[in-house]
Order: sequence, then C-alpha cells, then structure tokens
Amino acid sequence: MSVHPASPPNASAAVTALVLGILGIVLCPLLGPIAWVVGRKGEQEVDASGGAIGGRGMATAGKVLGIIGTCLIAIVIAGLLLLVAGSDAA
Repeated sequence: MSVHPASPPNASAAVTALVLGILGIVLCPLLGPIAWVVGRKGEQEVDASGGAIGGRGMATAGKVLGIIGTCLIAIVIAGLLLLVAGSDAA
C-alpha cells in the first residue's frame, strides 16, 4: 500500500474567488469585479506561500470569471447608454 502525501490546503481567497466568479456569471455580474480582485489576491497568496498552500488554478479561474462578469457589466451599461441616447434622438 502506497501512501500519498497530503496536498496542501487551498488558499481561502482562491475558493472565495471561484465562488464569486461563478455567482457573478450565473446570478449577479456585479460580483465580477470583486471576484477579479479576490482572484488576483488568491494567486499572490499561493505564489508567496512557496508551496505551503494550493489553489492557484481556482484563484485564476475565479479571476477570469470575474473579468468576464466585469465585461458583461460594461456591455450592459453600453447598451443602456445607447438605448437612452437613441430614445433622446427620436
């Protein structure tokens, strides 16, 4: 029987970023910028730990989802501005 070494615990910021990123895409894009910031913090936390903590992939995924959520916000705002500008022109 072989014994596998325990993997390091995940950074709490990494888990939080992933959850916020998913929620930002599915439910509320306003969580996107928060996921983006928390994901970057999680990446830095994992990098600074020297391997003592894991979860860099989760932090990166949360950050990317946060970026996508932020872009969705920008698209919605641009659409609303165009809608308002179009209604003023008529």
